[in-house]
Amino acid sequence: MNKLTGTGVALITPFNDDLSVDVNALSGLVKNQIENGIDYLVVLGTTGETATLSSEEKKLVISTVIEANNGKLPLVLGIGGNNTHAVVEELKSTDLSAFAAVLSVSPYYNKPTQEGIYQHYKMLAEASPKPIIIYNVPGRTASNILPATVLRIAKDCPNIIGIKEAAGDIVQAMRLTAVLPEEFLVISGDDMVTLPMILAGGHGVISVIGQGFPSEFSEMVRLGLAGNVKEAYKLHYKIAPSIDLIFAEGNPAGIKALLALKGLVENKVRLPLVAASGSLVNDLKNFIEKF
Repeated sequence: MNKLTGTGVALITPFNDDLSVDVNALSGLVKNQIENGIDYLVVLGTTGETATLSSEEKKLVISTVIEANNGKLPLVLGIGGNNTHAVVEELKSTDLSAFAAVLSVSPYYNKPTQEGIYQHYKMLAEASPKPIIIYNVPGRTASNILPATVLRIAKDCPNIIGIKEAAGDIVQAMRLTAVLPEEFLVISGDDMVTLPMILAGGHGVISVIGQGFPSEFSEMVRLGLAGNVKEAYKLHYKIAPSIDLIFAEGNPAGIKALLALKGLVENKVRLPLVAASGSLVNDLKNFIEKF
């Protein structure tokens, strides 16, 4: 699965003024990512506001991305939830022919034990026609997948090929890299620690800020993977302030504001999220001008 190393981007779902899906902006955004060196695209993740999209809108997003991508980059589809049997049914009923893999978030709200998390992914692996990437994001799920559990899943489920690790804990990320088989993808899910994770043996990132600065961020990742530490860190420190800014009022409010300033999308999110404040938009504008 080398095609899923490097920089993946978690695509937003652009909206029109009436909050319908803006297919033209989405298509343009996909082409912008392709032209600026992104390695693969992740569709319908948290950043895509999937929780507030109808099933028809999800289909529209998927078809728009597939058409705009036109086979150029590998695609990963987010399919996850806290009802294991419902996720299994979705994996079986969704046409995954255009996708290289599925990204599946650890069950949220239920707060399963490590055994429950293991059994959940085991069932998904048996059902999925495509490889699965685990998504560990304790800040959203209220449970942390421990390295020992990831190792157990990796050993027992050949169809599970990697983890998007977004615990924001570089020590945990290093422990993952130390215990997992070399071919098992350890992917950063936290933009700020992407470079340290790569230098510690990680395989890349599924990024939010990469969408705003695709050329620079993907170059940083390439330099990191090649071991060009000094050059990579130059780019990291250049981009880093914008990472703090885009997450200051939640995701994807920040990245949408940044992309709106770049003229790529309208600055619209759906409730319960609200658009970035005027002061944050101003800070982002100042950053872009200096950048």
